[in-house]
This record gives sequence, C-alpha cells and structure tokens, in this order.
Amino acid sequence: MGCPVSNVPKFITIGFNYADHADEANMPIPKEPIDFLKSNSCIQGPDDDVMLPKGSLKSDWEVELGIVIGKRASYVSQKEALDYVAGYCTVNDVSERAYQLEMGGTWDKGKGCDTFGPIGPWMVTKDEVPNPQNLKMYMDLNGQRMQDGSTKTMIFGVTKLVSYVSQFMTLEPGDVITTGTPPGVGMGVKKDGKPAPVFLKKGDVMHVGIQGLGEQIQKVVAFKRQASK
Repeated sequence: MGCPVSNVPKFITIGFNYADHADEANMPIPKEPIDFLKSNSCIQGPDDDVMLPKGSLKSDWEVELGIVIGKRASYVSQKEALDYVAGYCTVNDVSERAYQLEMGGTWDKGKGCDTFGPIGPWMVTKDEVPNPQNLKMYMDLNGQRMQDGSTKTMIFGVTKLVSYVSQFMTLEPGDVITTGTPPGVGMGVKKDGKPAPVFLKKGDVMHVGIQGLGEQIQKVVAFKRQASK
C-alpha cells in the first residue's frame, strides 16, 4: 500500500506538542506551536522499508496523528477549523537526531531524509473519528513497547493547529499536518535514571499505530544510493 493521500502539496510538522515529550528531550514547553516542513520526497507507504541515511547514528521514531486538509484554508478560526479537515491518519515522523539537533540551522535536515515519512495505511474521514483528542497511540520496536500515549495529552489540539498554521500559510486539499509525538522516543530512553538512548539500526522492525487509524510495519534497512531518474 502507498500513501493514502495522493500528491501531498505540503507535509507540515508540529514539534514538541506533548509536554512529557518536551520534558524527556530537556526542551521547554512551547508557548505557541512549533511548525516546520518535512520534505515531500520522504513520503512513502505505511509498510515500506525505512532506510537509514548515509552516516546515520541517531535515527529515531515518532508515532503521530496526521491531519489531512480537505479544502483551501487561510486565516480560519478554531471554531471553523474542523470544516477544513478531510480526515486523519497514522504517521511515523522518523527523525535523524544528529542532523536535526547537532548540525545547526533548522530541524528540516533531520526530518526529510528519504523514507522518513510513512503515512497510512488509511485516511479515516473525520465523521468516523468523533474525538481526535482521545485516541490511543503506540510504537513497538522489535516487539517491545516504546511509546504508549494518547492524543488527549497534546498541548495544542487539532482545531488550534489547523487555525494556527493557516495564519502563516494557505492550507490546500491534501496537505498533511503531523501533530507531534508522546514520550518514548529513542533519544529519551533512560536506564537507572541516566540517559541511555536507543536508535534505529539495520534489521529493526517498527510497529506504529493509532486507535481506529490502523497500524504501520516498517523494517529498517541500511543506506543504499537511490538510482537517478
């Protein structure tokens, strides 16, 4: 299966949108949503292999609720925000932490690597998701539960995010906003109270899912140069 949304115009990401995830990353709780873009070229199907980028040592996982925009939105209010939502999907916001946090500049360089944007398996229409702020989320690595959270602990909810982002860019049908992750990412792992990060390696298998939105399964593979077209 491929990405359930065809020709995604923009892939918009919200950072540190769960207070407990910000805490595990030793980052302050944001006063306003942190938004940036993932490269559209990283988008792939839910069960496609995730390829480690060349030289990667700190690739990480993030189960996230994706919002799919249904119609053109500009400067919309929170009250009308859901009128512009087509549905929801499961997203794994795969991230290379060294590229993202240790190489200066913006986070984009650690977020847009090839295969770093699995979306799906489905887009579930909003009428089938009566409360997007009460969905269980999980991520298993090689059968071990790493993330076990809920969208109810988001700092900024769906209506706030759609309204907020539409103040800075026009949202178009097919745009995907991925809304942040609960705690349990690899860089936040601790042992005996001390940092003991776990990062993705060749042969790892990820199971990523959200209640009612389906599960993804990805095998992690080594870097392989993509053939030029």
